[in-house]
Amino acid sequence: MTRPRQILVVGPSWVGDMVMAQSLFMTLKAEGPCEIDVLAPGWSLAILERMPEVRGGIAMPLGHGQLGLKERWRLGRELAKRRYDQAIVLPGSLKSALAPFFAGIPRRTAFRGEMRYGLVNDMRRLDKAALPMTVQRFVALGRAAGKPLPLPLSFPRPRLVANPANQARLRSELGLDAMRPAIAFMPGAEYGPAKQWPLAHYGALAAKLVARGYQVWVLGSAKDAPAGEEIAAHAAEGVHNLCGRTQLGDAVDLLGLCAAAVTNDSGLMHVAAALDRPLVAVYGSSTPDHTPPLSDRVAVRYLRLECSPCFERVCPLGHTRCLHEITPDSVLAALATLGVAAQDARGAA
Repeated sequence: MTRPRQILVVGPSWVGDMVMAQSLFMTLKAEGPCEIDVLAPGWSLAILERMPEVRGGIAMPLGHGQLGLKERWRLGRELAKRRYDQAIVLPGSLKSALAPFFAGIPRRTAFRGEMRYGLVNDMRRLDKAALPMTVQRFVALGRAAGKPLPLPLSFPRPRLVANPANQARLRSELGLDAMRPAIAFMPGAEYGPAKQWPLAHYGALAAKLVARGYQVWVLGSAKDAPAGEEIAAHAAEGVHNLCGRTQLGDAVDLLGLCAAAVTNDSGLMHVAAALDRPLVAVYGSSTPDHTPPLSDRVAVRYLRLECSPCFERVCPLGHTRCLHEITPDSVLAALATLGVAAQDARGAA
């Protein structure tokens, strides 16, 4: 019996990119029998556990930006024991290619990034015009060298699998009503306020949804807890501020229970799309052209102003019109187009 290819993928450092990497894993599985391990930041292991294509996640012992040459050498020697046939390096940095090189993996695939000639021996040229989307670039690395790419490059969409046992535990421990449909809000903006829909808009939308019989679950890290409190103040009776009360894997499983989600351009946006939840995605300083949510059940709210996209952390013009002018009513209407919140959740029209 032929031994399945043993593949190590060096994963990205952002939640959304890690979700999109599942399209690569699906592509590799479709190409033939293989076993896939992913070397990635420790926080991402919970996401990898919810991808059936991944055999296992390996926690990168160094933080983002750390060189740690000696530690990477030690890691490479440990990885060598696993006898991988190929490594695919998704980040463009030199340091991300060191462990596969130290592991002596015979084929090391990546796009040309920082000066890493020799570290990468299956070097690909990136045509950004032909592959404008991050997910397309990931998938292209899973195809054989020299094999023509169909353009535009097609790809399987990420599909995370929630953990039912953890969902039941979370509902019980967090006191969440199982009978009242929930809509998730993800108001966090790690990148900066130019990607954050105004909290007053989130709050106004929450009040409208609660009045229609929905509950709202605000998801995010502990840093987002004040934002959750501000949103809850508009409709406290039906809003659960869960920011900082869950781990990343918990947020994945909670999103799997929701009737829909409303979000900024964020990592959790991609999680919701990969769970096939009806999703309204609000874009400000960024653009859906590069990293859109990969699902059919998505309504994007993006104004395409003359100053957009600027990709700045803070609005350079000081007005953030690209977000302020997306009204709560317009997002409520977008939910209705997805079959959510078109009528009272309790059944009354």
